[in-house]
Amino acid sequence: MRTVLRALTTGDTEDHGGRTTGGSLLRDGLDTGRNIVRNSVRSTHAFFACLVLLGALVGCSKPPQPETTEAPQPTGLESIPAPDPSKYPSISDLAGWKNPYLVVREDGIGFVDLSNREIRVLKQEEIPAELVALPSSAWPYGRVVLISQAAPKNPSEQTKADLRKNRALLLGTLKELDVQVREAP
Repeated sequence: MRTVLRALTTGDTEDHGGRTTGGSLLRDGLDTGRNIVRNSVRSTHAFFACLVLLGALVGCSKPPQPETTEAPQPTGLESIPAPDPSKYPSISDLAGWKNPYLVVREDGIGFVDLSNREIRVLKQEEIPAELVALPSSAWPYGRVVLISQAAPKNPSEQTKADLRKNRALLLGTLKELDVQVREAP
């Protein structure tokens, strides 16, 4: 036992080939053990840091959203063909316009009766039903309407704001109905 202990403390040991080596196994062994512990602690820290980072990435990402392929809602105007610009009258001859004609007004939307040029004022929510109720013969150019803006009687800021609001609502309604717009000059 003394020989083994002395060998561990003095460093005279035999390697696998029977040769004597110098150095202290006890000292070298402890150093190697410390390095192993240090390296394994570092590896463990690195592993947990990667694990936390991966968890943060997964936790912060959005779950995949299912794709919704919405079928277009029927508008009632599907039987009307797509607009055909080659059939439109020239800009200088808009008096000959034969499709629906709408006028943006401060008090609503004017629907022009093309047979007598009378304007019937409608609320925004009445526009879709009015357009759908028209016969297909009222759409010779396809699904397109002519819109213009009435000159305000009292050009105050409030009147201008009402006109902008009514115009935006009308354009949104027509877009939902898949009806194109032609602007009157």
